[in-house]
Amino acid sequence: MSERLHILIFGGVQGVFFRTGAQSEAKRLGITGWVHNLPDGSVEVMAEGGREPLESLLEWCGHGPAGAAVSEIKSEWLAASGKFNDFRVKY
Repeated sequence: MSERLHILIFGGVQGVFFRTGAQSEAKRLGITGWVHNLPDGSVEVMAEGGREPLESLLEWCGHGPAGAAVSEIKSEWLAASGKFNDFRVKY
């Protein structure tokens, strides 16, 4: 059964390839959705997939790629929409 996970990541998370890393991790886990930078310097992820892969993505977002300095993470579980075909970086 698919679920949706909304994640906000705060700290030194822009300019460190966080979006690219999240996209690679999501694709490796078979998750669909998107990732993008927010104007306040945080990163937002909207992802759909099975509970276990989503939990793995959430764990990855807690540290991010080398160079990231995650200070806080917020997440919310939602009902899946089934609207995503892949995982992409939104600009």
